[in-house]
Amino acid sequence: MTSVSPYDSRRLQLLTKYDGHAPRYTSYPTAAQFTAAVDAEVHSTWLKSVDPTEPLSVYAHIPLCNRLCWYCGCNTRAIHRQSTVTSYVARLIDELALIEPRLPQRPRATAIHLGGGTPNMMGLDDLTTLFAGLRHVFRVSPCADIAAELDPGVLTERWVRAAVFHGLTRASLGVQDLDPKVQKAINRIEPFEVIERAVTWLRAAETPSVNFDLMYGLPHQTEDRLLATVGRCLTLRPDRIALFGYAHVPWVKTHQKLIPTEALPTSEERLQHSEVAAEVIEKAGYVRVGMDHFALPDDELAKAAAEGRLHRNFQGYTTDRAQTVIGIGASAISRFEQGYVQNTVNELAWRTKISEGRLATARGVALDADDRLRGEVIERLMCDLAVDVAAACQRNGFAETRLDQALSSLQPMIADGVCALEGRTLRLTELGRPFIRLVAAAFDATESDQPRYSRAV
Repeated sequence: MTSVSPYDSRRLQLLTKYDGHAPRYTSYPTAAQFTAAVDAEVHSTWLKSVDPTEPLSVYAHIPLCNRLCWYCGCNTRAIHRQSTVTSYVARLIDELALIEPRLPQRPRATAIHLGGGTPNMMGLDDLTTLFAGLRHVFRVSPCADIAAELDPGVLTERWVRAAVFHGLTRASLGVQDLDPKVQKAINRIEPFEVIERAVTWLRAAETPSVNFDLMYGLPHQTEDRLLATVGRCLTLRPDRIALFGYAHVPWVKTHQKLIPTEALPTSEERLQHSEVAAEVIEKAGYVRVGMDHFALPDDELAKAAAEGRLHRNFQGYTTDRAQTVIGIGASAISRFEQGYVQNTVNELAWRTKISEGRLATARGVALDADDRLRGEVIERLMCDLAVDVAAACQRNGFAETRLDQALSSLQPMIADGVCALEGRTLRLTELGRPFIRLVAAAFDATESDQPRYSRAV
């Protein structure tokens, strides 16, 4: 086990003082603030107001898996019949048919993201059907970023070749941890050879970008076990690595109750594990991006971070600059200039609404000028670890002193070296990087420190 340096010891002291709950800020306001006030009528109006001259992104949610991983915080369920997947894709096409006439004209899509669940649960015919529907409704740019979240355990070489044929440019493989004891505790048995095989297929098919998702904070995970996983993954040289902290929220995701709390690392161990893993990844030549991503220096994500054009949305850190996201599928979230819209979370209820020819809108939130200001400040902090608060205020039509109360609330963190204030430019220090969500929460006008959120560090 790595010894604790004075620098790390200081971080552990700060953890004792500041550790709490906070959103991951993939949006502002967060989904916890969505209400039924944004209904299907509002959704329809916002679709009709989409600017046809501006590119947009499309997100398709596939909430189906062949098993339920106990750590999972996503909206999904385990299924055992391929017909369930096929009928789900058919409803996605029906939803696209509902959306198409509400759009002002056939808009240009510069990014498509298939999330889950497990998108590679779709059969080859399902994949063809979905992409045909997407290309019918949207003019998909020839250089569009088409990404999919994949489970290596159910991936096949034929699926990879078919996805690349349809334009796949980026594959994110859910690895999490390679230790057998940890895998058993989270109900996800996947030997390294399975990951290696998936990477071989993806690279043989000339997939431009192969990414890995890893996790710290899992049950029975130790520093040595995590570093062993990181070391083996680095031999495959993925283009990007996301090192997520496991969010243990059994009051929200009841299947997480299958994970014994006593098997989880302590807050201090979580912090130490994440930092030593980050150090190993950086020493291997990766650039640290935001709070939990790493990319090779020539990867577009690393370039965007260096040039201040990194963004953050419900898919995490992204280079996607589109301001509009059209979400389809159960629980999918759309983003418009006016606000956010979420589909019905329950998959069967979503199917019923779509089958009846109705938008499956469940809730959302309309944005006002103050929301946009706070959202911009939070996004820049999460992406750049710095923000000129005065300039952000002026861009959004406010006096530069608008957020002075939020800045004042950060004085204890500034005194402790977590962040620094130069004029009205707020900057996270390297010492304070693990506390980025807590610094961002200072600009949150809603109640952010609630048990429904995961621990911030």
